[in-house]
Amino acid sequence: MRTVSLTLGVLIITMSAVRTSVHVKWIVGKVIGTKMRQTAKVRATRMVLDTYLLKYYNRRKTYFAHDEEQQCTVGDVVLLKALPERRGKYVTHELSEIVFKVGRVVDPLTGKLCAGSRFLESLEDINVDDLDKHLQDLKITAGIREEKKADS
Repeated sequence: MRTVSLTLGVLIITMSAVRTSVHVKWIVGKVIGTKMRQTAKVRATRMVLDTYLLKYYNRRKTYFAHDEEQQCTVGDVVLLKALPERRGKYVTHELSEIVFKVGRVVDPLTGKLCAGSRFLESLEDINVDDLDKHLQDLKITAGIREEKKADS
């Protein structure tokens, strides 16, 4: 909305920004609390443009989501779905699915669970031919130093 006023021969133009509230139906966020019964506290971040600096900043918002089976833990990345009506004073969303479970790190080559550099599952049933093929598909070289030695 633009308002124009003329005061003592000086033209003053003021711009007032119209803020709109966006009701989001699907939200991806990180669980930051599960102490309430059947409720998860989820923090979602989104990028907001500062119109003066023309730079994006993180804007955080906290949602309370209904978790029927109490299956999520702190640190999980979850997908929330908006409820058609509030379930309580603060609960406006429900847990749709757990996108990434905290602590479930999978090695990309073998597909096995690992913690740091050691595997949590046995590697006896892995086919070595499949690993060799997967490494060739990635086109990983031994290093630059070996290539320089071969040239000289």
